[in-house]
Amino acid sequence: MLQAQVFLWVYILLFFPTSIVAQGLGVNWGVIASHPLDPKIVVNILKDNGIKKVKLFHAEHDILTALSGTDIEVMVGIPNHSLESLSEKYNVAQAWVKANITAYIGKKGVNFKYVAVGNEPFLAAYNGTYNNLTLPAMKNILKALNEAGVGKDIKVSTPLNGDVYISPTYKPSDGIFRHDLANIMNGICEFLHKNNAAFIVNIYPFLNLYQNPGFPEPYAFFDNDDSNSMDDHGVKYRSVLDANIDTLVAALKVSNFSDIPIIVGEVGWPTDGNIYATTKNAKKFYNGLLKRMAKNEGTPLRPKQYPDVYMFSLLDEDLKSIDPGMFERHWGIFSFDGQPKFPMDLSGKGQNKLLVGGKNVTYMEKKWCVYNKDASNQKDLPVKVAWACNNTDCTTLVPGASCSGMGIDMNASVAFNMYYQMANQTKGACDFEGLAKIVKRDPSDGTCRFPIMIKTIQTTSDSSASAPKSSRSSTFSSSTSHSPFETHSPSPSSSPFHSPQLIFQIFVGIFTIWFV
Repeated sequence: MLQAQVFLWVYILLFFPTSIVAQGLGVNWGVIASHPLDPKIVVNILKDNGIKKVKLFHAEHDILTALSGTDIEVMVGIPNHSLESLSEKYNVAQAWVKANITAYIGKKGVNFKYVAVGNEPFLAAYNGTYNNLTLPAMKNILKALNEAGVGKDIKVSTPLNGDVYISPTYKPSDGIFRHDLANIMNGICEFLHKNNAAFIVNIYPFLNLYQNPGFPEPYAFFDNDDSNSMDDHGVKYRSVLDANIDTLVAALKVSNFSDIPIIVGEVGWPTDGNIYATTKNAKKFYNGLLKRMAKNEGTPLRPKQYPDVYMFSLLDEDLKSIDPGMFERHWGIFSFDGQPKFPMDLSGKGQNKLLVGGKNVTYMEKKWCVYNKDASNQKDLPVKVAWACNNTDCTTLVPGASCSGMGIDMNASVAFNMYYQMANQTKGACDFEGLAKIVKRDPSDGTCRFPIMIKTIQTTSDSSASAPKSSRSSTFSSSTSHSPFETHSPSPSSSPFHSPQLIFQIFVGIFTIWFV
């Protein structure tokens, strides 16, 4: 009997995953980073944590090769800048499918489930650029998939921002598609319905809190009580995420497409770069989300099953646009080097445990670049630090961030070290006319961490392919007046990249104040 029990436990350990995740849970994997992690290490992170769904923003050879043979379900994206050629020339769609889908399928190939055509192409910030290109591109991609014999297994959709629908009364049950997009959305929905594909929507409760001063903080999370809930004809919404999903459900019903499944393509919480962007808040948000998914009770308007959800995101990306906010580079549940940031139970059972981090990660030497207070030209420090920040990632220095308010020495050191590390620890990158020096003792202090960059591999495709639009985008409304319970957030700047001059002025201002 004892031998049988031992055999049973050995069998379980060998043949069942060590980590169980909530049903329908996936993760976004972006690569807008100066030192991207080896895709093989990343895939092992997914496997070690039992994550079986991944969403990519574009097809990249090394990533698809690493995913081959894993059985991880893959949603692969096509950037917006490809929509025009895909919509106008069917042979371009044929070539894309051949190069990025059929080249990777087979007995030990990639388990493709979706092609995501474009990324939030109907944002108001794009001024209609992609309005008439998206659906034709989707049709051509599906036609090419069908021609290749995989159209029944690989669905086609387009990830949309929550601003494609609104509620005139702010109540979810009154949701409708935006009037200026009504015809386009009807066409998109008809395509999805005909081909049994899901409506993919990106939703960001963090942005409601960040962009709306009067937004009730508990409503951004999941442990809200009635005092901060939305009353919709007797139905209580205690989280803006559920309210947002049901606004879409109502809009689909009004358009006579109430049976289209919904996938939340992006949702998450950043951990730095803003007073609300903390590991504490991220842990709280994900803990609530995962428990919500584990219950699988659905939402009031779709009570039977909660949508599939792709967390945003897997890893921090230090080259992302910071136009929406300084937090943009800190959405990862893992840091840039694949190490978990906070305890997180993907099963939704609320266990306080760390995820399995990246293994065999190779780092650069243990040396850092810090401010040299003995330099003679101290008056040049504000300009030098501002220049460094303009050419690296100083998002941890802004008010409320992990390195803010720690004094001139630490702030200058953060700027110099980030520039030095992102420049692969090149000796000349730690000089700044004598204002910086190299040390071998870690200068990290409390929440302010001084990272050492990883040694990275050379990928065979350009990771900047998704850069024309940040791979994480806002959930925002076209309305100019906002209720504290509105399901969307106001529109950010339309520019896809941050302004170097703006960042320069911010940090010159900070250091000028210190020197006065």
